[in-house]
Amino acid sequence: MGQLDQFDREILIRLEKDGRIAFSTIAASLGISNTMVHQRVAKMTEQGILSGIKPILNEKKIGYDWGSFTGITLEKDHNSARIIEALKLVPEVTECYFITGRYTLFLKIVARDHEHMREILYSKIDLIPGIAKTDSIIELGCAFRRNIAL
Repeated sequence: MGQLDQFDREILIRLEKDGRIAFSTIAASLGISNTMVHQRVAKMTEQGILSGIKPILNEKKIGYDWGSFTGITLEKDHNSARIIEALKLVPEVTECYFITGRYTLFLKIVARDHEHMREILYSKIDLIPGIAKTDSIIELGCAFRRNIAL
C-alpha cells in the first residue's frame, strides 16, 4: 500500500467534512483536474485506504435507543470464521472486532429498547453454535466518534 501524498490527504480531508462534495469542487479548491481527483479516489479505494463514502446514521434518531458493547467467549477460537458469518446475519450487530484478553470477539450492538436487546442477546447471539458466553456493557451515548487525523 502506497503512502499518502499531500493531494491524497487534502482530498480525504474534504471528503470527510462532506462525503457528498463534488469531485469538481475538490479539484477546483486544490487547483488540480477533476480527472486527477477521480483517479486519486479510485486508487485510494483500490488500496483499501478509503473503504467507501456512505452516511453515518445516528441510531438513536431512528429508534435504536439502546446500545451495548458485548464481549464474546467462544468454545473454540478456531470456530471464529463460522461464528463471524453467523453474526453478520444479525442486523443489529453493527461492528465486530478481534481482540486480545478474555474475549475472542467484541461487538457493538444496537437495539430499540431493553426487550429488543434481550431478544438479540438471548434469541439470536446466544443460539449461535460455538458461542460459550456473552458479557455486555450498556452504552449510554457516544461522547464523540471520529476518523484518525490526517
